[in-house]
Amino acid sequence: MRLLLVLSIVLITSLSIQPTSLADGGAVSVQDGFVTAPADWPWWRGPLRNGTAAEQQQPPLNFNETDGVRWKSKVPGRGHGSPTVVGSRVFLATCREDVGSQSLLCFERATGELMWETTVHSAGAMRKNEKSTAASSTPACDGKRVYINFPNDGKLMTTALDLEGQILWQREISNYVVHQGYGASPALYQNLVIVSADNKSGGALVALDGQSGDLVWRRERPEKPNYPSPIILHVNGRDQVVMVGCDLVVSYDPLSGETLWQTAGATTECVTSTLTDGQLVYTSGGYPRNHMSAIKADGSAEVVWENDSRLYVPSLVIKDGYLYGVLDAGIAVCWEAATGKVMWKARLGGTFSSSPVLVGDRVYVTNEGGDFFVFRADPTAYEELAKNKLGVQVFATPIIVSDHIFHRVTHLSDSGERQEWLYCLGE
Repeated sequence: MRLLLVLSIVLITSLSIQPTSLADGGAVSVQDGFVTAPADWPWWRGPLRNGTAAEQQQPPLNFNETDGVRWKSKVPGRGHGSPTVVGSRVFLATCREDVGSQSLLCFERATGELMWETTVHSAGAMRKNEKSTAASSTPACDGKRVYINFPNDGKLMTTALDLEGQILWQREISNYVVHQGYGASPALYQNLVIVSADNKSGGALVALDGQSGDLVWRRERPEKPNYPSPIILHVNGRDQVVMVGCDLVVSYDPLSGETLWQTAGATTECVTSTLTDGQLVYTSGGYPRNHMSAIKADGSAEVVWENDSRLYVPSLVIKDGYLYGVLDAGIAVCWEAATGKVMWKARLGGTFSSSPVLVGDRVYVTNEGGDFFVFRADPTAYEELAKNKLGVQVFATPIIVSDHIFHRVTHLSDSGERQEWLYCLGE
């Protein structure tokens, strides 16, 4: 009987999906026959939803276009979404801007071979800001299905595909008026796919049944442009969906959509993804004012501290009571999480849109020009561990899983032709 139990656990942990709760910090747990596997990066910001990778790994410190490359593959079209890695597959969204089509790509994890490309929308791609793309969402995968958001033909659409690239269902979330672009990624919770569509026409936050696409709950949102993904955090003893922006920070119950608490502690337009230390929620935004804040998530919505740092696009990471981030203008900063006290600042240079990833005591982050920095997550002083060069244009956030860095970058040919590549870096 004991052997049978052990074999059952081994079988379960070889599958891939999300936990029923975040209270265990991302440990293996079962829901509807699925689990989150340690070797997966199943959605935006990773298994823990906070940009933190598993500590028991050693991604490379030094690399470039040729050194430290396990494989690299051409990416047709353009996009800013990050890759998602589940099992033997790597998923990536892209837009062929010459025809306005939006697709999901699937690469073989071990070799980088393109396994399939599914055109989700053959035309109708939407963007406005030159920095934005019509494929800036990161896919989310529950081990059976992969989900992707695209702004298309005046609407925000969410699509579910199976692992072989067949479209299973497609749902309209709301009308969508493009102000700058769209970059929010779907969030998975138990059997739900949670999607945000904040925009000037009045968006929505909705939860769909992952298997059928049926609507489970819907909350209308303010008529304001806003860009962050819904983030599920385990804070103050319960799971919460936190949305920042539209001049509010709001916490929703992920199963019902009920408002748990809200406060006016945000700006109108935000991009970054919130994170938590279990008691406080940390937010940031950049229009019409710069701000960072720490808010109690116990229902009081008390703003514990606030400053005017311009952390508009790159998200934060947290380790041992300290926040680490890179301001849009290229300055790395460490803050004490409880008080907001600045521990140190260091100028890296360049402009940053990509978010940092934390692995053990290392922070990996890249600027828009392709300079890839690795520094120590140490509150006492800034310590640069490496500076690498990969590509000439980078907006996507890298992911780090199983000792490998998966990274979307752009190269230019001698004639100036633009080409995106997906890299797998490491042994």
